[in-house]
Amino acid sequence: MGHGKSTDISVREVSISFEPVPYRAPLKFGGRVVSSGWLVNAEVTVESRDGRQASGSGSMPVGNVWAWPSAVLEPDQTERAMKEFSCGVGQLFQDSVICGHPLEIDAAAATEYPQLASRTVTALGLPEAPPILAQLVSASPVDAAVHDAYGRLHQLNAFDTLSRDFCNQDLSAYLDDRFRGEYADRYTLRAPVSALPLYHLVGALDPLTSADGGNRPSDSLPWTLGEWILADELTHLKIKLNGDQLDWDVERVLAIERVALEAQQQRGCTTWFYSCDFNEKCRSADYVVEFLRRIEASSAAAFRRIQYIEQPTSRHLQAADAPQMHAAAAIKPVVIDEALISYESLLMARDQGYSGIALKACKGQSESVLMAAAAQKFGMFLCVQDLTCPGASFLHSASLAAHIPGVAAVEGNSRQYCPAANTDWAERLPAAFRLRNGKIDTSGLNRPGLGFH
Repeated sequence: MGHGKSTDISVREVSISFEPVPYRAPLKFGGRVVSSGWLVNAEVTVESRDGRQASGSGSMPVGNVWAWPSAVLEPDQTERAMKEFSCGVGQLFQDSVICGHPLEIDAAAATEYPQLASRTVTALGLPEAPPILAQLVSASPVDAAVHDAYGRLHQLNAFDTLSRDFCNQDLSAYLDDRFRGEYADRYTLRAPVSALPLYHLVGALDPLTSADGGNRPSDSLPWTLGEWILADELTHLKIKLNGDQLDWDVERVLAIERVALEAQQQRGCTTWFYSCDFNEKCRSADYVVEFLRRIEASSAAAFRRIQYIEQPTSRHLQAADAPQMHAAAAIKPVVIDEALISYESLLMARDQGYSGIALKACKGQSESVLMAAAAQKFGMFLCVQDLTCPGASFLHSASLAAHIPGVAAVEGNSRQYCPAANTDWAERLPAAFRLRNGKIDTSGLNRPGLGFH
């Protein structure tokens, strides 16, 4: 760990708590439906070499249905296991004897996650261990809280503590020799961008028009896609697709194009974008190529609006029959999401033809900063995705997106599916939750720590 710096910290105390998240409407993706959830909230106290202390907090949805789509465990079992793992991570950080930068503390703790996963299996009597993605998600609130506390201790935004002045090791310690002599400040912004477009999710169950039926909630929020476009002046729509029903997928995009065209004409908007998320359900890149070909043949305008394709095939990049993405990526950027669990997975994805990555705060602040650096060095497309993150977890995601150069937009769908969980934070930082011309104001996300406390 080198000789250390006066800015180094040790973790003194970690507490973990859980908070239920009620859903306004169910969300369907990857063939699964989510209608409730939990937040993992972490509070951390850190201490500097000279005895000063500061506290920080992190918050993230459990996200088990996405992070651990098990064939042998029920969702309530994976949810319980991820909560158990979060508590174990808290203990790992609290027991850590390392004094250093948050990146170092997180990297050291992560080496113990496989053993923690084994202990979780034993404690709960499970037939399988939490996969790496589930481990990252479970650990992310603690990692976030450490970065938050570190920044608050030094009265600096966490993204301003990534330089040689604070880090004992350069990026090559976490990535490879291509990053020797480089630090993450090179790949992050000193001031957040002032605003970011927000990607609005169009789930597979979401009504496009009032004719689609469904049970309209008894609140004043928009319900149909057309209503959302007009209310929030949306310019970015993320479309959930099936990936194994080509006709349905093509028609879904064309139907969304028809609704969007009418609503955008009504408000005088001529430029908007789509992303297409298949949640791993495509068997091959051929499916994506044919999907894009059919969209272009039916509506050249809809085709032009597609900004990128997200994780069309399985997250298991190391499989012998892992699909190659070169043909699809030659048409539109293709990003990995579920597959991005390490630097090794990013390199493997590049070799397989993927041309971009989706960053997610739920994979950890440390991991996100490192992957953002790698993606920029390799000239990859960058976006920041959501895990239906409400409240503080959404602000963490927005702050991440606003501090990384080249991020196209940030996704934020808690306002659609679990808006009640946003209430407290929306009162404190209304500009970050209120859309104007399809954008949120991110200029205020530059406070000490993660940027919003």
